[in-house]
Amino acid sequence: MYLIVNGHRYDNLEDDMTMSELLDYLKLPAKKIAIERNREIISKSTYNTVRLNDGDIMEIIHFIGGG
Repeated sequence: MYLIVNGHRYDNLEDDMTMSELLDYLKLPAKKIAIERNREIISKSTYNTVRLNDGDIMEIIHFIGGG
């Protein structure tokens, strides 16, 4: 399967991948991000159960602290 993540295409990903598995693949911490899939915000509580589909368009936002 392929996904578009923040404008970049990722090919040859495993079929039936969960949101959590995608974050592991991209080496991103689930605690400091927000994810939009096909223009819909995905709740952190569903990252382990939401299955991705071929051609999904993802936007992943990183939160940065500071002061």
